[in-house]
Amino acid sequence: MFETSLNTSRDESFARIPGDLKRGIILIADHARNSLPAEYGSLGLPLEQFERHIAYDIGVEAVTRGLALALGCPALLAAFSRLLIDPNRGADDPILIMRVSDGAVIPGNALVDDKEREKRLTRFHRPYHAAIRAEIDAALAEGTAPLLVSIHSFTPYWKGISRPWHVGILWDQDDRFAAHLLGALKARGDLHVGDNEPYSGALEGDTLYTHGTRRGLRHGLIEIRQDLIARQTGVDEWISRLAPILEAFMKGGS
Repeated sequence: MFETSLNTSRDESFARIPGDLKRGIILIADHARNSLPAEYGSLGLPLEQFERHIAYDIGVEAVTRGLALALGCPALLAAFSRLLIDPNRGADDPILIMRVSDGAVIPGNALVDDKEREKRLTRFHRPYHAAIRAEIDAALAEGTAPLLVSIHSFTPYWKGISRPWHVGILWDQDDRFAAHLLGALKARGDLHVGDNEPYSGALEGDTLYTHGTRRGLRHGLIEIRQDLIARQTGVDEWISRLAPILEAFMKGGS
């Protein structure tokens, strides 16, 4: 398995960082890890491919863990590589299991049939989403409608084109949280902030659509450029940037 250690309760589909649900925030990291079960080997890929963005969101595990500790809130991280099955896609999405990703052909996915697709859904994708639902249900049972904050990172270059944004805020129909984030991140004037850049937040079937939009919960997705959080110093900087912004949103009751 290709992974870093994380002291949390976990199974093979997700890791949970415990926290106080009354804090009103649940952190989500769909692409936190590059892990694969031993039976899948490396899906036929050279091991160095698992250090690339195609296997996971670089820096996100450390940022999510640090934010959870700073805020005292729970977090849920997918514990498997997106190359196995992408938890940020709906079960019927045609790119749920990628055969080619940013120029890399994935031999172990070339002949995935309906049986294997269902196996990966049952063993990895559905338990991860069930864990998110359970966390939300527990918060609601305590009388707290949680804010869902999804943490991702993006590669600085895509198909040879530079991406200038330091951070992007992705959102769809509900801008309650996104507007706060965009305003707060732009306020210091030292960041190039993307509004639904470098991706659009309008992706039906993704994690926030499933657990945020469909349930009427406040939510938003933060995309940090990977070179900014590839080292611990950058991770620490972004934790210190984001934690007060999230705290301010919750205290403001927006």
